[in-house]
Amino acid sequence: MRRREFLAAVGAGAALNPLRAFAQGRPLAPGEVRTSGRSTTPPPVRKGTVTKLFKTPDGHPNALDATAEGFWIGEQVTDRAILMDFSGKELKAFQTECHNCSGLAVGGGYLWMSANGAAQFDRPIKIDRTNQEILQCDMSGKVIKRHDVPLGGGACTGLEYVDGKLWIVAGRLKALMQVDAETFQPIIAHPFQMARPHGLAWDNGAMWVVDGDDAARIVKMNVQTGATIEIIQLAAGDPDPHGLAMHDGKLYFCDAGIHPGWDRDKSPSTGWMCRVDL
Repeated sequence: MRRREFLAAVGAGAALNPLRAFAQGRPLAPGEVRTSGRSTTPPPVRKGTVTKLFKTPDGHPNALDATAEGFWIGEQVTDRAILMDFSGKELKAFQTECHNCSGLAVGGGYLWMSANGAAQFDRPIKIDRTNQEILQCDMSGKVIKRHDVPLGGGACTGLEYVDGKLWIVAGRLKALMQVDAETFQPIIAHPFQMARPHGLAWDNGAMWVVDGDDAARIVKMNVQTGATIEIIQLAAGDPDPHGLAMHDGKLYFCDAGIHPGWDRDKSPSTGWMCRVDL
C-alpha cells in the first residue's frame, strides 16, 4: 500500500482503492460494502484502584514492559534502561542512545525504545539527536538499527512487541499502528480519539492503551477492528499513568512526573511503579 492510500484509510476510514482499504483490520474483498463494524452501545467503564508499589532508581519512568525477568523501564530524563524484579530490586541498568524515552518493548531478542524528540534539559549525559525515531537495540542497549516512525507518524509514545510485530502509538496519525518488526512496513492502523495516548499492554488479542488526560483512563481496544472494548477510569489524585505493562493478568503503569502542560514533578507520585486492581 502506498503512503497516500494508507493515510487516507487511517484519516478518513476509506481509501481510493477498495482492494487496499483497511476495514476492520483487513483489506476489503471485491464487491464488499464497508460498514463500521462497531457497536453503538457505549463500552463499559470500570473504576480501577491504584496501588503504589516502589520507586524506580532514576525517578522519571516513562516507558514500561514486563517479561519473565521483571519490569523493563525506560527513564525519560536519564534515558537509561533499567530491569527491576517484581518486588522492586534493580537487576541491571545501562545507558542508551534514546532521547526523551517514551516507549519500550522487549521482543525478538531486541530492546525497542522510542525516542520522542530532544532529550530532557537535565539529561546527565548529553546527546545531540533531536529527531523522533525508534531504536532497535541489543539487550545491552547497543543500537543495531534506527527506524523512522512509518508514514511520517511523528511522535511515538508507546511500543509493544507481539509475535514478530511491533505495535506503535503513532502521534501524528493519532492511530494505533502495527508494523512488521523486520521490515518496518506498516500492516494496519486504527485511528483513535485520545487526549494523550501513551503506554501499551497486550492482553490476549486486545490492546490496553493509556489515555493520560487530566482525567486519566486506560482503554482496551480490539486490535482487529479498533473498537473500544472497555475503559478503566482512574480517580482524581491517582498517579499519572505513562508506560504500561501487563503481568499475570494485572496491569501496571509508571508515573514519569513529566506531563504536557504541567510543572515538572507536579504529580506527588512521580517515579512510582503502580498496579491497577479492578
